[in-house]
Amino acid sequence: MRKSIMLQSAVTIAFVLLGCTSVSKLEAQGSRAQMNGQYTQIMGEIFSFIQSHYVDEVEPKTLFEGAMSGMFEALGDAHSSYLTEKDMADLSDTTEGEFGGVGLYISKPTASANGKPPYVEVASPIEDTPGWRAQINPGDLIIQINGQSTDTMTMDEVLAILRGRVGEQVTLLIRRGAKLEFPVTLARAVIEVPTTKAAMIDGIGYLKLLTFTPHTVERAREALADFKSKNYKALILDLRNNYGGLLNSAIGICDLFLDGGTVVSTKSRIPSENTTFTARRSTTVPLDMPVIVLINQGSASASEIVAGALKDRNRAYLVGEKSFGKGSVQQVFPLDKAGFKITVARYYTPSDVNIDKIGIPPDREVLFPEWTDADAENLLKLIEANVVPSFVEDNPHATAAEINGLAMRLSAEYKLDQSLLLRFIRNEQNRTAIAPVYDLEYDVQLQEAVNILKGGAYSTLMKTAKTLHELQEEAEQEELAIAS
Repeated sequence: MRKSIMLQSAVTIAFVLLGCTSVSKLEAQGSRAQMNGQYTQIMGEIFSFIQSHYVDEVEPKTLFEGAMSGMFEALGDAHSSYLTEKDMADLSDTTEGEFGGVGLYISKPTASANGKPPYVEVASPIEDTPGWRAQINPGDLIIQINGQSTDTMTMDEVLAILRGRVGEQVTLLIRRGAKLEFPVTLARAVIEVPTTKAAMIDGIGYLKLLTFTPHTVERAREALADFKSKNYKALILDLRNNYGGLLNSAIGICDLFLDGGTVVSTKSRIPSENTTFTARRSTTVPLDMPVIVLINQGSASASEIVAGALKDRNRAYLVGEKSFGKGSVQQVFPLDKAGFKITVARYYTPSDVNIDKIGIPPDREVLFPEWTDADAENLLKLIEANVVPSFVEDNPHATAAEINGLAMRLSAEYKLDQSLLLRFIRNEQNRTAIAPVYDLEYDVQLQEAVNILKGGAYSTLMKTAKTLHELQEEAEQEELAIAS
């Protein structure tokens, strides 16, 4: 019996060593096509070996899904992944316009960076959803979900918990900045993929695009027609916290502003698949209409295509913060009920710049006041005291004077900036009511856009605005000057 066990172990070890030796020599053998065939053969042999020799019986589907997930994780691309049957179903729900979830668009690094664990990062909350009402912000880290650390979880595991049966609760531990951590309990709701919000601001059309769906262009046209009926003189296009969406929808939005010419180009490994998308030879927004685009770190993907196109074509002035920086294109391919999504190309703005992991800088940077690390402990005390939620609950129709009075008192008691407290109180008010289309009183970026348009500085500013290519060249020259 002992000899039999030893013989079987020896055979197993020899097989493994033979496989490893074959793999190690592949790089030195023949063409890429030959290596592909050899790797494929080895993978098949290992698949069969596990089926025959592993101590427990394993479902073939389990091994297949593990191998598929591993291949996509090896790409080191957070936007490419194997999609299980559930993932594909979720994707279908999203495409159709609604799903059960908490309303957060998230990303997750595939590995630690700079010694920091690969926690889940919030790209942007969807307005009027549980995540948005809980004041979760772009850039926040979700370090735990239901008590489980997210650094060891896959993206699939994260989504499997955040999405699901409507009404069930999910508890997140949020980290904001270096020190501030606080728990948030969210009840899943039916998340309807929002599209647009629109209103007039003193003769200025304000159009907020929340995401790019098959209905975005149609809804935008309706808003613009309403603005025209009200004789609008300028337009603010708000792309803040817009995570992106459909490429065709982004191009359709650009059609409203550009009279022909390049909108965006995509470049892949296969030259024949490179594509340049152009605008139609007509516009809905008059070409002499002043346009300001608002962006922030939550503006990503398709919204960056629009912002980049309008900036490079000198059609709009950008105000706000640098955008997220997602300059790649993904396609979804089905495999029966499962499937996979993979990055197939990178996109380039009209001045031939790819903004992946770089982002688009605004022409005029306007930042909201931020909580510093020194504020963290005092803010945590304020949150734990539940003062602001109690005030909002007891005073659902509080006047501006009452809110200012509360902010002044809390500023003295908790040693916090009064302007930050005013925004904190307003966010709490918005948690319990439908958010207004805009908030000119506390939105400093929107205030700046309105001031530019009403103050007569727009034309002068547009003459000095630079394309992304020009900005990139300047940055490279500065780096060379520093290096020398």
